[in-house]
Amino acid sequence: MQKLIRNIFRSFMVPPKSTGAHEEGSFAKSQFYPRFEEGLSAEKTANQSEMALSFYSWLHMVAPAFPVNADKIRILNEPSEFYETLVNKCSNAHTRITFSSLYLGTGDLEKALVETIKKRLVDLQGQLKVTLLFDHCRGSRGAINSRSMVAPLLQEHPSSVQVSLYHTVALRGFLRFILPQRFNEVVGLQHMKLYIFDDSLIISGANLSHDYFTNRQDRYIVIEDCADLADFYANLIQQVSEFSFNLLPNGSTTLHPSWSQACHPFEGDKQMFIEEARQRVRKSFFSSMSKTDNAAVKKKADTWVFPLIQMGQLEIHHDSEVTLGLLERSPTGSHVYLATGYFNLPKMYMDTILEKSKATFTVLTAHPSTNGFLNANGVAGGIPALYTQLAKEFFNKACKLQQQDRVEIKEYIRPGWTYHGKGLWLTLPGQKFPSLSLVGSPNFGSRSIDRDLETQIAVVTSNPSLQKRLQEERDRLYEKGIVATKSTFSKEERLVPFWVLCVSRLFRRLF
Repeated sequence: MQKLIRNIFRSFMVPPKSTGAHEEGSFAKSQFYPRFEEGLSAEKTANQSEMALSFYSWLHMVAPAFPVNADKIRILNEPSEFYETLVNKCSNAHTRITFSSLYLGTGDLEKALVETIKKRLVDLQGQLKVTLLFDHCRGSRGAINSRSMVAPLLQEHPSSVQVSLYHTVALRGFLRFILPQRFNEVVGLQHMKLYIFDDSLIISGANLSHDYFTNRQDRYIVIEDCADLADFYANLIQQVSEFSFNLLPNGSTTLHPSWSQACHPFEGDKQMFIEEARQRVRKSFFSSMSKTDNAAVKKKADTWVFPLIQMGQLEIHHDSEVTLGLLERSPTGSHVYLATGYFNLPKMYMDTILEKSKATFTVLTAHPSTNGFLNANGVAGGIPALYTQLAKEFFNKACKLQQQDRVEIKEYIRPGWTYHGKGLWLTLPGQKFPSLSLVGSPNFGSRSIDRDLETQIAVVTSNPSLQKRLQEERDRLYEKGIVATKSTFSKEERLVPFWVLCVSRLFRRLF
């Protein structure tokens, strides 16, 4: 465990907390809390709920910890609910609307959402602050794009609206010159999906576009009246906005006033940009962690939320280290349900699942018919086959290691829909329902770890009602999954073209 904590703190380039003697590389023998197996023999002194919270207590040492009221957590199930909730909350916001998304679409539903925000700005006459963060490349794609969609907000309410466009530091020089729109997005993106209204938060993997409002399945968690958590994420979005471009009312962009030209994303010094951006995120993160540390000592709660962040190009690997710790520490008798719309687990996750973890795993991913790139034009049309190949390689490795009875893959099938859901549910030994769930933007893939700006939350709870609702959410997704077997990948329609095999070898870290 101490090795895990050191790795997490090292990702922020600060020394870890002093932890004393330890056994190197062993999460299970941490001095910070008892082994779960030992806890099983202590049923006379601790019930299952207390044991669950004890098992996750190390999270308090590696992430800000926010106690929340379990009754204030609402799980949405359908894209239409997500859209209706966005519109409703925009209509009723009083002090702030803060969005972080990959992009804003250009259809009628998106226009109606913008109009709702505009009307609320008029109604409140300067009392409402609107902050929007999108990715520069994706938000600038096409003549009509995210930038043009929100331009009226800036033009009519310049003092109340801030729009920022994050540009990856990795897209520069000759690469930036030769890569056309859409292809330039493979280099790195702003991928966090956060929607804040006053003191309430929606965290999701869904973007703000028509498909995500109608027939693209994702996950959506609403947390009401969580002022400290909403402030944490609003501050994180502000920090990222400061090393992003500001969109001006005339449609042009400029660097944030607090950001030096020497650290320009693609014209300035690359390492200076990385160091300064990381420093700002780090300062914000640890400031919040210090505050929540003090609060946690005084607060007893049955539900906690731990924000996890990943910004690989800024050398911040917080989320991946925590996720790896959860995967590795899950004991015999526990069950991990891991979902991703795009199956491309990095080697460290695969090795942990197949060779180190003792838990049972059920992985849910998109069937080619529900892959978001199905029927895409050009090279992108081969992406569903690419993910088939990656899932096949994982399946074959599980069989080779004789782990196929412990590790199962399911493929989500729903006619007329695409699948974009991601996250994790963990049920500990002796428990009927999950006591932890990860939800947010990461796909547990290579680009989530190395290229994009990502965040998700770990929801830890011993509250029976919330545990049951988390299981119901999980079951609704998994019931549409078909178990993948050896015959699945040998079907004629699942044969992978030779050129896709080559791409999977050379460029898998881009997907």
